[in-house]
Amino acid sequence: MRYTLITTGFVAMFTTAALGQGMQMPMGHADIAVSNAWARATAGEGTTGAAYLTLTDSGAADQLTGASTPVAGMAHLHETLNANGVMEMRDVGSIALPTGKAVTLAPGGYHLMLMDLRHALKAGDSFPLTLTFAHAAPVTVQVKVTAAGASAPMGHDMSNMPVMSMPGTKP
Repeated sequence: MRYTLITTGFVAMFTTAALGQGMQMPMGHADIAVSNAWARATAGEGTTGAAYLTLTDSGAADQLTGASTPVAGMAHLHETLNANGVMEMRDVGSIALPTGKAVTLAPGGYHLMLMDLRHALKAGDSFPLTLTFAHAAPVTVQVKVTAAGASAPMGHDMSNMPVMSMPGTKP
């Protein structure tokens, strides 16, 4: 009994410390870590939004294949690219997660497009987002909603974060 309480206390302490550092503990797969999950507040009653995050796979290479959230009717993997001077967004089937390399979904690159929002995303709110992978079990994280014009989650400097560049673009 005493051993169980001590063990439970250490697990709770570790989880709280990890969440306090901006790391979200993955549910169901120890090899994929998700950090800095955030979204911008939507304007008015907007029906679309986007979510951003960083994925680091410490196991065998995998692929992010999709996402779902109760705040949107659909969540699609998208990328933003420059096509002859015109910025375009397009749907992608998956995003490669190479072993040991952080892959950041950020404005102007890969992102999760949230469509048919059930309500506006408001700064200060949060919502669950479940990520699906080609091989790993699904991972659910909490996404923090920041101000509409934010370029990164509040309190997080992303200037040193690696961003996966796309063919035809400059990092």
